Amino acid sequence: MERSVEARPTPHEIALRRTRKENAEETAQDYVEMIAELIAATGEARVTDLARRLGVTHVTVNRTIQRLRRNGLVSALPYRSIFLTDAGRKLSEESRRRHEIVRSFLQSLGVPDAIAHADAEGMEHHVSEETLAAFSRHLSGSGHRRRKA
Repeated sequence: MERSVEARPTPHEIALRRTRKENAEETAQDYVEMIAELIAATGEARVTDLARRLGVTHVTVNRTIQRLRRNGLVSALPYRSIFLTDAGRKLSEESRRRHEIVRSFLQSLGVPDAIAHADAEGMEHHVSEETLAAFSRHLSGSGHRRRKA
């Protein structure tokens, strides 16, 4: 009698799964950050505004909002505004903090503001807490002050 042996994932499969998970986390951070910005600026976040600002389709936004709802980061009803839960607000604030540290660090190196902002947008999701702490120490020691976005 043959036993079915569940195959263990290969290193390549493990790496792909990790990348997909990290990409999903990055997307969640970008969405909650944008939702917070829209709410602060206009009092609400709508699918159409998210699609326009993020450069994606309404379908993509709707699917992502459903995933964020399942993960407890947003509350939303069909054809209504989108709101952050406490967990969503916390993630948004953490993402904004990371962005500001990276951006300020790049600016302290002489990177122009617009480029530092754009570069920080990608780096903020991947930099470790240890590196962020080192960036903060550098900023404190250099007398460079972080600016609000």
